[in-house]
Amino acid sequence: MRAFIAIETPEEISKTLEEIQKKFKDAGKINFTKPPYHLTLKFLGDISEEQAEKIMSLLRNIKIRPFELELSELGVFPNESYIRVLWVGVKDSSKVNELQQQIDSKLAGLFEKDLRFHAHITLGRVKFIKDKEIIKELLKTKIPALKFEVKEFKLIKSELTPKGPEYEDVEVFG
Repeated sequence: MRAFIAIETPEEISKTLEEIQKKFKDAGKINFTKPPYHLTLKFLGDISEEQAEKIMSLLRNIKIRPFELELSELGVFPNESYIRVLWVGVKDSSKVNELQQQIDSKLAGLFEKDLRFHAHITLGRVKFIKDKEIIKELLKTKIPALKFEVKEFKLIKSELTPKGPEYEDVEVFG
């Protein structure tokens, strides 16, 4: 199974993210992510059922204290000259970074550490852009100062389909 570990955004945040995506619909060919949106803590790739059991066993040892995340700015990966991913960031990501590091440590024997973790919620994968200047202007869009409480994280199965990825929660931790 193709899997990742993530924080899922609540419905009211998802609605806001959908509205932000609409601003970019005419900017080029962008494969927009669909709700529920995720802040990915660790992408695992293809894992076996046996590996999934081991991962779940290790992750059950992580207890998180609830914390708040607030949406911040829009951004792109890798940079504005070569845009491949459109995302929204979160303010003060120290708590989410701490959680990600705990996950990395627990899974150290199974997966390499993520050396370049950047807390973000992917809005879309860019195939091509009609006009970079329009995108650069849209990236200045003010993001509503919306906060949400994080009380859990999930191991999520992702199945790629012609209509986009289908997600299924494997287990919830926290």
